[in-house]
Parts: sequence; C-alpha cells; structure tokens
Amino acid sequence: MKTLNGKAVFGGIARGPLYYHRQDETTVSKRTVSDTKAELERYELAREQATAELDDLYEQAISKVGENEASIFLIHKMLLSDDAFCKTIKRRIEMDCYSADYAVALTARDFAMTFTKMTSDYFKGRATDIKDVSDRLIRHIQDKQQKTIELHEKVILCADDLYPSETMQLDLSNVLGIVTCYGSTNSHTSILARTMNIPAIIGVGAGDLSSMHGRSAVLDGFNGRLFVEPDEETSRQLDTIEEEEAKKKELLKRFKGRKNVTLDGTEIEVFANIGGMKDIANVHENDAGGVGLFRSEFLFLGRSSMPDEEEQFYNYRQVLEQMKGKTVIIRTMDAGADKNISYFGLAKEANPALGVRSIRLCLMRPEMFKTQLRALLRASMYGKLAIMLPLIVDMEEIHRAKALIEEAKTQLRARSQPFREDIKIGIMIETPAAAILSDELAQEVDFFSIGTNDLEQYVMAVDRQNLLLENYFEEKTHRALLRFMAMVCDNAHRFGIPVGVCGELGADLNLTEEFLKMGIDEISVSPSLVLPLRQRIRAIKLDERKQLKGQKRF
Repeated sequence: MKTLNGKAVFGGIARGPLYYHRQDETTVSKRTVSDTKAELERYELAREQATAELDDLYEQAISKVGENEASIFLIHKMLLSDDAFCKTIKRRIEMDCYSADYAVALTARDFAMTFTKMTSDYFKGRATDIKDVSDRLIRHIQDKQQKTIELHEKVILCADDLYPSETMQLDLSNVLGIVTCYGSTNSHTSILARTMNIPAIIGVGAGDLSSMHGRSAVLDGFNGRLFVEPDEETSRQLDTIEEEEAKKKELLKRFKGRKNVTLDGTEIEVFANIGGMKDIANVHENDAGGVGLFRSEFLFLGRSSMPDEEEQFYNYRQVLEQMKGKTVIIRTMDAGADKNISYFGLAKEANPALGVRSIRLCLMRPEMFKTQLRALLRASMYGKLAIMLPLIVDMEEIHRAKALIEEAKTQLRARSQPFREDIKIGIMIETPAAAILSDELAQEVDFFSIGTNDLEQYVMAVDRQNLLLENYFEEKTHRALLRFMAMVCDNAHRFGIPVGVCGELGADLNLTEEFLKMGIDEISVSPSLVLPLRQRIRAIKLDERKQLKGQKRF
C-alpha cells in the first residue's frame, strides 16, 4: 500500500482505478519574425478564436455549475483583453520582433510569476488561470486542436494539475474523484470540483502519479488522502468513515417535509435557485419550498437567435407544472454586462457592469420584452408564478415595466389566451439606489429579493471579476452591505411586503442568523444547499437577540 497526503477539496470516498492524464506540453521556441504586422494579425485572430471558445465554455459551465462558478471563464475572457497583458504581447511582437506564440508565452510567464510570488494562496491559484488562458491562445496561434480528456470507464482522475476548462469538459459520469500533484484549494478547478460534488484532493506532491496509472485506489476526500492498493485494515477504516458521513446525510433528510422554523417559532421560507429544467429534480430531492430565482436568460444563451414566444412559454410552463403548485419566481431576462448575447448586437462598452443590461436592455427593446412577458403570463395558468424585475434603480423603471406588462395582457386578451390576473410582481434589490429608495419602491411591488452578488459589487465599488480584487469578497461580512440589507428589510416590512435573498451570500451559514435577525423572510440557494440551510435555521433562537431591536445593528 502507498499513501499520498494532500489537501481536501471536497469530501467523499471514491474507489476505483487511477487514470493519469498528462497535459499537453505547450512547446514554444524563441523565434523572431521580419513581418511584425502579419504576426500581430495572427495574434489578434487567435485572440478572437480563444474568446469565442471561452464564450462556449461559459455557457456549458452555466448549465453544469451555475452562474457564480461559470464566471471563471468570463475572467479568462477578460484576461485575454486585459490592457497590460495585451500591450505587453504586442510590444514584444512590434519592438522585439518576437513570434506571436513566443510573445504570449513570455508575457504569461512574467504575469504568472508575479502571482506565484504573492503570499496569498488565493493569488497563487491565479497563476493556473494565466497558464490556461495563455495555452489556449498559443494553441490557436499554432493552429492546433484542443486535447480533451477521454474517459471510457469510471476512474479516479489524476494529473499534475487541471485547468478549469479541462475540469468543465469532463464526462462526469466516469469521474469518481480527482487527485492533483499541485494546485490550490482556492483555484477555480477546486471550486468547480466542489460545485460538481466530485471528491477531490490537491497538492499530493511531485510523486510519480503517472506510474500508478491503472492501479486500484481509494480516495479519502474528507481527510485529503489517497491510498493506492490499500490493505484490509485501511479499507475497513475508510468504510467506517463513509458510513458515518452517510449517516450525517441521512440526518439532513429528516428536515424534509418539516417547516423551517427557528427555536422560538419564526418561520422562514427556503427556496432554490435554478437555471432550467435539469435542476427541478434536485429541487424536489432537497424539498425546497419553491423556486426563488429562475434565471430566464439561460434560454437566450448558446444560440444564434432569440427564442420565440412559444419556446419560452413551453419552458416556463414545464417548470411551473413540475413544481406542482409551489411558488416559482422567474427573473426576466438579465442579459448584458457579463452575459453578452451576440445576436442582440450590443455595442462594446467600457464598463458593461454599469451599462445596457438587465431591465435597461428590456426597456430599450420593448417588443422583445413583451415577447417574454406574454410567454410568462400564459405560463401562469399552469402554476404559482411570480415575476421578478432585475437591476431596478428607480420608480420610473417599475412604472414602465408594469405598463409593458399591461400591454402584454391586452395583446393576450385580444388573442383570447388566458392568464392569471393575480401574478405577483417583485424586484431585485441589486443597487445602492434601490436600497436607498426601498421605502418608495415597496409601495409599488409585491416583494423584494436582494441580489447580494451585484449589490455587494456596487456597494463596495469592486469589480467581482477582477482577479486582483477578489480578496475583497473573501470575508463576505461587509458592514456597509449588511446595513443596506437591514434598511431594505425595515422599509419592506413597513409597507407589508416580504424580503428574500437570492444571491451567493444566502448560502453562507455563518450569516444565516444575521439575516434572520434583520428580518429576511426567504432565502434561496442552490438545491444541494437547501437541507443544510434548513438545519441551520432550526438551530437558531432569535428571541435571545431581541434586546438589540431598535439599536444600531452594524
């Protein structure tokens, strides 16, 4: 028996043969060119091709792991157009007369070295992202095909390291677990492994994993260990660990069918965020009370033209029918910014996060918006639908959106197509403006849902996709953000409407008590996180904090 120790990424026990994947070595020779103009054109063409490839990967990732984790490919895309990165490459082509692939390799080496020398594990993990992006770019410059990992049986996948793109393109049905020699628990490959529920360990060292290809092994993802051809005693110990973890999961299932109430009787709704029909089974498996966020823009991605009314209606109807009378909150199309849909023909913006996106795009293209609204209204006959408007900043946007909803209703009446008249209309609180005006906005809508991802970005004035600034989001307890959220709750309840949280922070169990204390009525998370959240809620006793009421909370 041989034992390798590393860092645990995602818990679980995996048994099976080891499969060693050797990454393609990107071979680049130092070479100078006489026609620098032609070389610049080669570089620009390769950059366009790599960007298109990353767009495809982003759309694949959204369907597999959701919006937050898929953003790594948007970050890679931003690296491709990073001003300092691009200028350095172009200067080395123009001034040093280097070939395009050598200029990229040299620049990537320098950038990666900068990250590697940093003390933070998070930033060290970004060096892998630099290498992934540069290798992709070099591959296109050299006009080479991408090598994919082809697995024909269930295996424990081993590699020196894995790029996020390689992890995303894996056939998960054949991946029992993942082991890498290097890497970081903060790397995006680690994040993707956790999101996809793959037992994984990283950093087992520079041992010769390749020599273990084909040998039987057991991966202990709870304690970060890999046992190659384990003896009987070790196998029994691992069986015990697996049994104990299975019991913990069974204990979570006790919360199915039970109300989400704190120890002192406060009831909280626990919903699920979904991106399509594929997630419904997990919603039911984890007994979510409803869908707190259906990301309708996923119907618009990965295609050459907008889905028509019938296609949208069919998808909305399917979700509502399969939710069997439970509330389904569908967010109207939240495109633009990091979700640029090519057939919309949006102009390139210097700061797309503050540009034509979400409700702004819909209001600028009312006919497109009314197509979606008609589909939603028609689908309302098949379940309990609520419509949610994203990125609201003022009252006028609500009034204009409501006017278009009424126009859509008039059009359906003219067609004699039925819809429910009592559909609740809510808004996402994602901007400081909406939070500050929440006392006024609460009088115009039926509910609020706080989108903490964008709200945190705008409150903190930090780009969520900037690699150098992501440490600003590591603590996730910014007093400014929590004060905004508390203010929104106070204003909403003053006018009798509920408040939910559907952003990433909703899954942070360290903040659950804080959210309940400030008055959050509903929390919506990924389906797999519903039961742990329900367990956390049932362990909280809010009346112990009542003495804080009326005092400055943050």
